[in-house]
Amino acid sequence: MATTESRPADAPAPAPRVSPQARGMLALAATVAIWAAFALSARALSTSSLRPADAALLRFGVPVVVLAPALWRRRRSIAAVRPATAAKIVCGAGVPFFLAAMYGGSLTSAAFVGSLIPGMVPLFVSALMMAGGRGAPRGTQAAGLALIAAGVLALVWRYVVPVDTDVLAGAGVLLLASGLWALYTVGLKEVALDPVGSIGLLCVPSFVVMALLVLTGVLPTGLASAAGGDIALFLVVQGLGVGLCAGLLYAFAIRRLGAERSSVFGSLSPVAVVLLAVPLLHESPTVSVLVGVPVITAGVVLANRRPAPDPLSAPVSAPVTPRLP
Repeated sequence: MATTESRPADAPAPAPRVSPQARGMLALAATVAIWAAFALSARALSTSSLRPADAALLRFGVPVVVLAPALWRRRRSIAAVRPATAAKIVCGAGVPFFLAAMYGGSLTSAAFVGSLIPGMVPLFVSALMMAGGRGAPRGTQAAGLALIAAGVLALVWRYVVPVDTDVLAGAGVLLLASGLWALYTVGLKEVALDPVGSIGLLCVPSFVVMALLVLTGVLPTGLASAAGGDIALFLVVQGLGVGLCAGLLYAFAIRRLGAERSSVFGSLSPVAVVLLAVPLLHESPTVSVLVGVPVITAGVVLANRRPAPDPLSAPVSAPVTPRLP
């Protein structure tokens, strides 16, 4: 007769197992928090002892140092990426994007950074795809893009009359940053690199360019005299968080939850930015923010819904909520 092996009374209870879906949701929640931290840091940079060049050096330098051995093993696959595709990635999410996001954030608010950059990307991606010969968005995608445009108008209307040149200029720069990020999003779809390789393709040339701009005096630096707390904050948020962890966590979440669920959940980052900016940056949400941010978020959710296939029309690629910087 078989005996049943029982656990001793004093043995510790086995740890509960976490399901793959739960791990995916945890990774996605951490990613959204990092995305929100990027928007908050873009606004906080204007009041810190760091210059934009210093923040950029931390943003691109930390991943290069931490991932150096892994990047060296992937050097051939990274070097094999077509120059045109590499240019989309490096320009779209590298130094031009970073400086535009930081400057735009200094003129506006965290809510603007967190809403305009990710919110407008589906519109810009759709425009790039149409320019490349893809079909026009339809159905819920078209409705989502219209909502995004309406939300952006709701954000900026109160600064048009009377004209607030600083805010409008900042919003324009953030729209430029969003267009660059759309270019990066399209470029990512053209490479076969894993997340670590993609980080290396972006960060290595960006760090080299940023270092040259600082060493030649084109961009000023205050890193040597900056407060230690500011350096630590941006090292953690921009270098480790945005530069390293966000890409790896988002890729992990997509593998566990799928791209569509991940992108829809990720569209909540503008809401997280608004909520966190109140206690952390003492920003008071205006009526335009309270109206525009939810409309943009709803638009991004709809824009990422894949329409039912229509056999009579050409396939349309859904705009993708981008993995934020």
